[in-house]
Amino acid sequence: MSSKMKKQLVKIVISFFLVIISLLFPFDVAFLNNIIYIIAYVIVGYDIVLKAIKNIFKGKIFDENFLMAIATIGAFCIGELEEAVAVMLFYQVGELFQHYAIDKSRKSIASLMDIRPDYANVYREEEIERVDPDEVNIGEIILVKPGEKIPLDGIVIEGESMLNTSALTGEAVPRKVTVKEEVLSGCINNDGILKIKVSKKFEESTVSKILDLVENASSRKSKSENFISKFAKVYTPVVVIIATFLAIIPPLIINGAVFTDWLYRALSFLVVSCPCALVISIPLSFFGGIGAASKIGVLIKGSNYLEALASTEIVACDKTGTLTEGIFKVQKIEAVGYSDQDLLRYAAYAEIYSNHPISLSLKQAYNKEINEKLVTKTQEISGKGVLAQVDGKKVFVGNEKLMREYNISFPKSEEIGTIIYVAINDEFAGTILIADKIKEDSYKAIQLLKNNEIMKVVMLTGDHENISKNVSDTLNLDEYHAELLPADKVSWVEKLMTSKSSNGKMIFVGDGINDAPVLALADIGVAMGGLGSDAAIEAADVVIMTDEPSKIADSIQISKKTMRIVRQNIVLAIGIKIGVLILSAFGLASMWAAVFADVGVSIIAIINALRILNYHS
Repeated sequence: MSSKMKKQLVKIVISFFLVIISLLFPFDVAFLNNIIYIIAYVIVGYDIVLKAIKNIFKGKIFDENFLMAIATIGAFCIGELEEAVAVMLFYQVGELFQHYAIDKSRKSIASLMDIRPDYANVYREEEIERVDPDEVNIGEIILVKPGEKIPLDGIVIEGESMLNTSALTGEAVPRKVTVKEEVLSGCINNDGILKIKVSKKFEESTVSKILDLVENASSRKSKSENFISKFAKVYTPVVVIIATFLAIIPPLIINGAVFTDWLYRALSFLVVSCPCALVISIPLSFFGGIGAASKIGVLIKGSNYLEALASTEIVACDKTGTLTEGIFKVQKIEAVGYSDQDLLRYAAYAEIYSNHPISLSLKQAYNKEINEKLVTKTQEISGKGVLAQVDGKKVFVGNEKLMREYNISFPKSEEIGTIIYVAINDEFAGTILIADKIKEDSYKAIQLLKNNEIMKVVMLTGDHENISKNVSDTLNLDEYHAELLPADKVSWVEKLMTSKSSNGKMIFVGDGINDAPVLALADIGVAMGGLGSDAAIEAADVVIMTDEPSKIADSIQISKKTMRIVRQNIVLAIGIKIGVLILSAFGLASMWAAVFADVGVSIIAIINALRILNYHS
């Protein structure tokens, strides 16, 4: 509990204690009882009255502070001291609940704020200086000790360690990093000592961008929040005018009407009319929804996007890096006359000097030290492959064109992916399949989206037709479109958006620079934050830090639950208020009922809003 909340609680307890003393042990002299009530009121309510006065001078007259001040001071004027103190006391209890609720919601997001690094250990003039991360330049070397946060994005140049990435990705399992691997700011170094070459300035680093997303999320209001804000601005002055008429007109036109009775009704009417439950609980519901999403590694850039997710009808996805891992790996080896390991060995040796992604995949799969002395000759044949002399044998590694050029007889492979043909001493020796693997989470993601009654799940990709068809069939997608350029993706997104209903929304999920235009074009752009490009993350409205496509369905579920809670709170608050307002106008509801209709409904709405924080994927 914050110090401000503790002070508020102390004031409530003292005031409540004074009221109990006056009620249980009344003084014979009424004047002394009144003094106790006044002291109790000043302790618990002076800040509300003070805020009301300050806001009047600022031009903000019709707010909840004004309503509470005028209602309670009016109750004092007609001799209802106990009710005046009680109204203010219960209002402050409601405020305490509100502060607690907001604090709890903020803490669910604030765990992200803990990723902000306090300092960086930089090598300068052969000594280590502790400086602010803002002062570190690209290319400088920083030292990260066990238990410290990585302050800036960079490449490991010395050391290895296990990194706690939970603050960024929500993933509990530590990730191992070694030399030449990229590390992101905000991760915690668990054990080893790392030397890192900085690749981005602090303001461009991962941690800085995430913090900016979270801090600015509340500035983008949803339609519901905008409606409530506009509603409160019109509603509050209207009820003040009605309350004024209620206090003045009936005593003038009704025979036997007592002014104090009608003033009491008007004051009760004012207390009830305070729109606290709506003004507090609706934004709190959205704030809680954003907090619940952040707990599972999803950053939603504003409550307007959270609200829009609930109306999703179409989900379009990129393939590479979104539904698939985006990393080419050796998936299958079929050797002829050699063992699989020997075939892979010859291929890796032949590709020793190449940095092509396929070459890197072969060397990574071999995963052993390559003795350069065994490779006496290499020749790269553009667009076809490599010819090398390995351990005294002539090795061909490449595509069908390479085999045909050297008249090597080979059986054509029908596997889906990139096929590497290997020949040794002019004889076909086998094939190696290199392909991008479908993420295990993608199967779960598509099933969850279909369970969420998504009308259509589509894949838009620049990859080859046969590979794309295989991925689409394997995942049971509704449709796919392959071999697309960025402009083609834009055209398809525009076509898909015409097929949704007027209130429906379309999501596009991607991770590459080429996805940035469609991420910005779609109703809701979702970027993969772990492997995604900076351009994609910048253009997106939602960022999935775990790179798990199933989080799309979780985000939709959180959105739907948030919107259910918002609707419940609107119906609850307006329904009870209208009922008690009518009863107050006819003198059938006391100020105690008014307190319940105001503070009680606010507390119920706040507790209801907090339920969203208990979401579990």
